[in-house]
Amino acid sequence: MLRKIITAFCLIIATCALAQVGGETTYRFLNLIASPRQAALGGKVLTSVDYDVTQAIFNPATINLEMDNQFALNYSSYLGGISYGNAAYAYTVDRRAQTFHAGITYVNYGEFDGYDEVGNSTGSFSGSETALSLGYATQLGYSKFYFGTNFKLITSQLEQYNSLGVAVDLGLIYINKDLDFNATLVVRNLGAQITTYADLNERIPFEVAFGMSQTLENVPIRWHVTLENLQQWPIAQPNPARTTSDLSGNQTSEEIGFIGQIIRHTIVGAELFPEGGFNIRLGYNFRRGEELRIIDQRNFSGLSAGIAIKMNKTRFSYTHAKYTSSANANFFGLQIDLR
Repeated sequence: MLRKIITAFCLIIATCALAQVGGETTYRFLNLIASPRQAALGGKVLTSVDYDVTQAIFNPATINLEMDNQFALNYSSYLGGISYGNAAYAYTVDRRAQTFHAGITYVNYGEFDGYDEVGNSTGSFSGSETALSLGYATQLGYSKFYFGTNFKLITSQLEQYNSLGVAVDLGLIYINKDLDFNATLVVRNLGAQITTYADLNERIPFEVAFGMSQTLENVPIRWHVTLENLQQWPIAQPNPARTTSDLSGNQTSEEIGFIGQIIRHTIVGAELFPEGGFNIRLGYNFRRGEELRIIDQRNFSGLSAGIAIKMNKTRFSYTHAKYTSSANANFFGLQIDLR
């Protein structure tokens, strides 16, 4: 059974792994950070198998019994006046049937002033998108592997244009409780548009990601490493702003080597007191740091930090993520144990 699952993963990746960069796919909101915990650990964490019910929005293989009757609300006042958030809930029917998960993600792009081709005002308009997901995970026999899947229904409204799409996420995770070590492979956003905006069919943001995490022995720290967008190589493009000129006026474009490409796929994070009532979280997103870095200026792009406080059956989380000198993002989360 495990061999069949792995073979299916490889076939899916080989079939769908086309390079996708920003601006070439629709429904980009599907890749927005899901929670303050995820934001604090660099923006993408795939291996948290615990109470965190929001984690299953990104990796359905993490759905587990600890999520039973957990309800979470997350919100972010994002860049450029954009606001978005999500809600997640999980329920265990019985220990044999495992746990079912439901989540909803929305993004509101705000109000815009509309004008026609000659500059006459056409009034204001807005844009918003929503994704509803239903997920389930199961253990593969008596192994240490778990397989999960999300089914997503996606709706989008941008001014007078509407679109409807469907997608699935597939996750395979290895959980070694003796070593407190997890490793996972996730295929996200495998799907297509059902109805298009203006009779133009666009791809959705398909992604392959790999993650690992482990709690250190005798030290209350859990480290996380995520390799994102593995379907795309190279992921980095030369920045025209970093072109240099010599005394003769000859220009040299920025060169990004093999190591530089690997680094831009990498996200690292660490949690201090991961199982306690008070958590401190730190992360660094290398691609964000490189793409938003300003020459000869230290602006700490890519860094993020957050905390979580548990009080009785309620857990509050907050994260501050650094993007540029003039633009940062704050993330707020509330999880309630309804048991």
